[in-house]
Amino acid sequence: MSVRHLPYRPGVGIMLFNAGGRVLVARRIDMVSEAWQMPQGGIDKGEAPLDAAFREMEEEIGTAKAELLAETEDWLNYDLPDDLVPILWKGRFRGQTQKWFALRFTGTDADIDIETKKPEFLDWKWAEVDALPDLIVPFKRDLYAELVRRFGPLAETIRGAP
Repeated sequence: MSVRHLPYRPGVGIMLFNAGGRVLVARRIDMVSEAWQMPQGGIDKGEAPLDAAFREMEEEIGTAKAELLAETEDWLNYDLPDDLVPILWKGRFRGQTQKWFALRFTGTDADIDIETKKPEFLDWKWAEVDALPDLIVPFKRDLYAELVRRFGPLAETIRGAP
């Protein structure tokens, strides 16, 4: 059964850099694999993408202490494997189309709390930008490689900042 006729779910993603130029990734509660991902989520009706990014960050990692560095000019898509389409989002979407934001974390590690009202993650860590495509589930690797290409140079800028 082809699912390519289904629309994409609108969403946002956050590449959150710490002062050392590393990126926050977390392991999902609902995945048995060792895959790590950056915070991301859907956009509520009438919500601006940047507002959604800060809301998702608060919901997923317990803090929104960050400042905007950059955003993708366009929307980036990923397709779910066909066998996951009926399971996720009640089978209404083939994947996501996302606006991505690079943010500088302005808090401390103690501000990050994944034990939120509706926990989504088991664990979190700071990862090197170049490692991101190897940490994510295979169907999102091309997306993460593109994000590394676009936002990766910010890591050096951040490390060199006073």
